[in-house]
Amino acid sequence: GRCTCEIKSRIAMAKAAFTKKKNLFTSKLDLNLRKKLVKCYIWSIALYGAETWTLRAVDQKHLESFEMWCWRRMEKISWTDYVRNEEVLIRVSEQRNILHEIRKRKANWIGHVLRRNCLLKEAIEGKIDGRIEVTRRRGRRRKKMLDDLGDRRGYCHLKEKALDRIKWRNCFERDCGPVVLTDY
Repeated sequence: GRCTCEIKSRIAMAKAAFTKKKNLFTSKLDLNLRKKLVKCYIWSIALYGAETWTLRAVDQKHLESFEMWCWRRMEKISWTDYVRNEEVLIRVSEQRNILHEIRKRKANWIGHVLRRNCLLKEAIEGKIDGRIEVTRRRGRRRKKMLDDLGDRRGYCHLKEKALDRIKWRNCFERDCGPVVLTDY
């Protein structure tokens, strides 16, 4: 499915929460403390339910622009100042990592689901009857929730990896480096 509407509404809620507490985030508190507050308070609102999102390139751009919006507002940088994103990231000593956070959350959630025997696992595997048979659609195939994990070897390989929790976490801690936008 498409998650664009949900992503936009979550971003709007997070921006509203940011503007409510704008005085706190733009105050003279220590920069690291303000960054932690933004990640704890604002990102938790924006990324609620992100484990189930299917991210397309448009959605990834929305999320990255939201991340930059947060850092710019925190540093009181107006869009008319023509400050490049790289410069803003240097000022707040951060990297773009909202997509990295989503990928980590998704990997943890999928690993948890694949280790259990539950209805959700059966739904992901397509074992639940009652699906309507539809003829093949034109164009590129729709991106699925598991496609974001980037394991091209398929679902069976993911399922096998998930059974060992420690290996699963190590695998995705290593693979969840800086996320590059995909063209979907």
